[in-house]
Amino acid sequence: MQLKETFERVKRASKSLALLTDTQRNDILNAVADAIIAQQERILKANAQDLAKMDQSNPLYDRLQLTESRLEGIASDMRNVATLPTPLGHITKEKTLPNGLRLCRISVPFGVIGMIYEARPNVTFDVFSLCFKSGNACVLKGGKDADSSNREEVALIHEVLEQYGVSEDVVALLPATHEATGEMLNAVGYIDLCIPRGGRKLIDFVRDTARVPVIETGAGVVNTYFDKDGDLEMGKAIINNAKTRRVSVCNALDCLLVHLDRLDSLDQLVKPLAEKNVIIYADEQAYAVLDGQYPYLEHATEDSFGTEFMDYKLAIKTVASLEEAIAHIDENGSGHSEAIITMNEAAARKFQAHVDAACVYWNAPTSFTDGAQFGLGAEIGISTQKLGPRGPMALEEICTYKWLIEGEGQIRK
Repeated sequence: MQLKETFERVKRASKSLALLTDTQRNDILNAVADAIIAQQERILKANAQDLAKMDQSNPLYDRLQLTESRLEGIASDMRNVATLPTPLGHITKEKTLPNGLRLCRISVPFGVIGMIYEARPNVTFDVFSLCFKSGNACVLKGGKDADSSNREEVALIHEVLEQYGVSEDVVALLPATHEATGEMLNAVGYIDLCIPRGGRKLIDFVRDTARVPVIETGAGVVNTYFDKDGDLEMGKAIINNAKTRRVSVCNALDCLLVHLDRLDSLDQLVKPLAEKNVIIYADEQAYAVLDGQYPYLEHATEDSFGTEFMDYKLAIKTVASLEEAIAHIDENGSGHSEAIITMNEAAARKFQAHVDAACVYWNAPTSFTDGAQFGLGAEIGISTQKLGPRGPMALEEICTYKWLIEGEGQIRK
């Protein structure tokens, strides 16, 4: 294993994090946030090198791009993480057995977290802040599209760590190669948990290849159901925000389900999308209503449903009932985020109870599925699986626990 030495250094460095107090961790996070702002020119210069290699029409261009305002947001999120209570040392269960043994379950770090992600340089800072705050070292494997940005960011983090006398090995960036991904996924004994953050192809590869524990995140085929009792103005705003706020992120809307009785409202419901040139792939009933009313209209195919577009594209499916909407989501959703727009509380409660997803919304856009929006600081990813964490993963979700047992000489019979 060519990267074994790197993994060994990170593993050793992870032990040293236990010696830091929460105050020291917070001071370092604030110092890195300050450095992001003070050194933004060098970060943006590196990011410009990455952007120059990507076609601006590529939907991933927006995810790759860093700006002064985005760096300010990243720094703000990092400072926010520093203000959060430590997730470590929490007593989650406590009891005394009949034999007098005292049991206590406390939260502790995983140790070393491996992160695999694509063209999203903001993830480098987000992962570092959450891992460092929770006492975890991290091994980062970014995509080649963002390699210059990632390397500049990690160099900045290392500089701050050195100023505070902390080993720079608590965060390592691997080469942006497929071979490095393979080595990480096989780093048994070094990587305690691997989290892939990207599209379905990446997540499937990691799940099928890894010999280290994995939590699946990222891929989001997102649906919103406009019920027969949905409010038109509310629906227009929610659908537009969910689809066009940022099309390249995993919480963006992919498919609009419309109740048959509300097809007469459909042209108004999607009218704001035309301003962003959103292409609509409509089923036959929706197409008949929108034909001549919406400028960017195409016929839907079977592939239109269950697709994560990550682009200015939207599928529309007509359903005859709430139950049909739920059945469509069961078949085509990815367990990420789903929404219902309705003024009927009974329908909303039924939707929330029966839809199987990490985040289920009522009269709000799925664009809120985000660790910072949930008040968790930043996020390390959004889990779509059921075993372990589910939904936005932040500090608590990247901790595990251990049992502490105190006795007075008891022996087991």
